[in-house]
Amino acid sequence: MANFDLSNLALSAVCPGNEILYDDKGMPSIMVKIPKQTYKQLGLGESEAVHPAFIVNGKEVDAIWISKYQNVVHNGRAYSLPGQAPHVNVTFDTARGYCEAKGEGWHLMTRAEWALLALWCKNNGHLPWGNNNYGKDSRETNYKAIPTYIDGEGRICRVATGTGPLTWSHDNSTSGIWDLNGNVYEWIGGMRLVYGELQILVNNNAADSKHSQSPTSSEWVAIDGTTGEPLMPNGEGTTPNSLKLDYVSNAWKWITGTISSQVDDYRSSTFEAVTVDASVGENAISLLQALALYKHDETPGAYEGDALYANNGAEERLFICGGRWDSGANAGVFFLSGCHSRTAALIDRGFRSAYVKLPSV
Repeated sequence: MANFDLSNLALSAVCPGNEILYDDKGMPSIMVKIPKQTYKQLGLGESEAVHPAFIVNGKEVDAIWISKYQNVVHNGRAYSLPGQAPHVNVTFDTARGYCEAKGEGWHLMTRAEWALLALWCKNNGHLPWGNNNYGKDSRETNYKAIPTYIDGEGRICRVATGTGPLTWSHDNSTSGIWDLNGNVYEWIGGMRLVYGELQILVNNNAADSKHSQSPTSSEWVAIDGTTGEPLMPNGEGTTPNSLKLDYVSNAWKWITGTISSQVDDYRSSTFEAVTVDASVGENAISLLQALALYKHDETPGAYEGDALYANNGAEERLFICGGRWDSGANAGVFFLSGCHSRTAALIDRGFRSAYVKLPSV
């Protein structure tokens, strides 16, 4: 007799594309399978090249699995479960540890993976709503999610995972990924700023825990602003011709030269207002777009006010995504903040695990 996984059969009947994945202790998480996709399939021109999220250790993978819900923690491990209070007060490295403790292929969701979802949402005409206005979306009039944390003024802040309406799902259906807009900020791996210089782990190598993301890891590379290829960083944020963030006319700008306005503090602009210098080449722009760091749609209002915050004056700053319960119109799948020390652990800071079947060497 066939050995059917009845739990997965029941889940897939209600939520196609969802799977229950078990970690190496046999504990379940509800995950959403994202099949391999190209730049063209994501609305990024005509290139048939595979999006970087599907390249790990130099090889293509057929799919990745993203936590359907912001994660909770049990026995030092991260889990994707509905109707739970998301785990907060967690540092970047602790969040990574909770994910990687689950076994091979489990990891903190990476920037390449988050960008993949943002681009998919944009290309499919649904930028998800969420808890960005004290228990509801700023465009809604009623509370529609179950509170898990109420502040001293009686306002709803955090809500239980997956308890909002369908508009809070990435694909506007029961099969989608919940709470990518608001609720709590989410740490993401594989990307940082060093004195304003953009540094990444190549493609989606951050999905493999064997690639260190420590402050001094040799896995971090800068990006050539002409070719989009990896550069060995000089450690000072001044690698010649690397992509860097400058702040020009109250908006962020990608440049390849020397930063003119460098401040060890956070500043912001809308994602839509971000520009690129004339020195930045097409291949570098293509990579910025693949990582959802620069717009690919020039239509006014196309990104619904999502914001980019950054600190281009600190030695190292890591990224959080999505927004939180009071971010309002700034929140969303294109919201990004690179202002954060890896040791920051706050009541508005959570995370989400992902899984990939690592390719054989």
